Amino acid sequence: MTSEPATETAESEAATTKRQEDPSPRRGGAWLRVVPAMFLLAWGGNHFTPLVHMYEEDGGYAVWQANLLLGMYVGGLIPGLLVASALSDRRGRKPILIAGTIAAIIGSVLLGLGFDLFWLLCIGRVLAGIGVGVAMSVGTSWIKELSAPPFDNRAGITAGARRPALTLTVGFAIGAAVTGCLAQWGPLPEVIPYAVHGLLSIVALLIVLTAPETLTKERRSVQHWWRGLRIPLVGHRTFIRLIIPAAPWVFAAAGVAYAVMPALVQDELGEWTTLFATVLTVVTLGAGALVQNLVPRINRWTGGRALVVGLTLMTIGMALAVVAALVANPIVVFVVAIVLGIAYGICVVAGLVIVQAIAEPKDLAGITGVYYSLAYSGFLLPTVLAGLLPVMPYSISLGAVALVCLLSLGAVSLASKGRA
Repeated sequence: MTSEPATETAESEAATTKRQEDPSPRRGGAWLRVVPAMFLLAWGGNHFTPLVHMYEEDGGYAVWQANLLLGMYVGGLIPGLLVASALSDRRGRKPILIAGTIAAIIGSVLLGLGFDLFWLLCIGRVLAGIGVGVAMSVGTSWIKELSAPPFDNRAGITAGARRPALTLTVGFAIGAAVTGCLAQWGPLPEVIPYAVHGLLSIVALLIVLTAPETLTKERRSVQHWWRGLRIPLVGHRTFIRLIIPAAPWVFAAAGVAYAVMPALVQDELGEWTTLFATVLTVVTLGAGALVQNLVPRINRWTGGRALVVGLTLMTIGMALAVVAALVANPIVVFVVAIVLGIAYGICVVAGLVIVQAIAEPKDLAGITGVYYSLAYSGFLLPTVLAGLLPVMPYSISLGAVALVCLLSLGAVSLASKGRA
């Protein structure tokens, strides 16, 4: 009669000992091993931003060429998002993130060597984009999986969306800050920022090698990877009505804030334009990072309408951008960056929460890749606006952008009401 309780006690003690001896995964620390790689991949995608003015002034590149280089990595990012997600469903998360990190390192090498070679800069930016694409699809999925049992039994339900989004946002911000400071005050501004990124990425590569694989062989897709490019969830009613009209504004906001706004005041700032662009980038992404952890509360307060709140702020920010274009005042530009940064932070997490809510595990990486592809399509907006400058000043083109943003807000608001 007494043997069963004794046995249960022994088993309980053994289980407790095993948990104590078990390394960090089940206590939630495993996701942190992926963070440095994702952080550096985001860094590599955005550290070109504060250098746009330098390439125009010192490199002799036209405004449209510098803005094209800024948006060029979207050409690597979107294939990186979609192909990498499909490959990771078949091969696992770790090898694909490692490959993306190596691509980003090569990209930084080419950017450091190619100051006078436009075509080499383009290739470097595409490789940087591939790295960001891998981080956004595969890295986001990997951290999401590491933020749930059996790897993390204590994370909140939205941790899988907040942790990768915050990691990427901080990487975008810190990368721009370090690069901008090195370019403003350091030697060889066309080389050193890329060298620093490359060396740190090698360290991150060593760390990510220790992270546990979440997609075991039994759970991997058995179909050819190219069949994984077909993602049925893009036809989901929620995805069509909420994500498609909202997602492009995520990085359209960021692009306008730290690519277009500095151009409005560069005549007033002169040689300090690079530093000001750096500050705007950090302010935009810093504001976005600070607000991201509030998205769950905003969803609770508004009945799940955080995305509507974000787009409302986005519309206000775009309207203020028109004012900034008319007055060309650095203080107004600074305010625009804060508003658009907050809007960016809310929208990127709110959209990711919705995407993860409708996705099954086997579809997670693929639909995350589609979501970020749509989001990053907005990053081409500064290139379009720069190309229109000969026929349309920023004050008019930004007015049209604000109007389209308002229409998107209306569509998402109606869809949210129908979903409630």
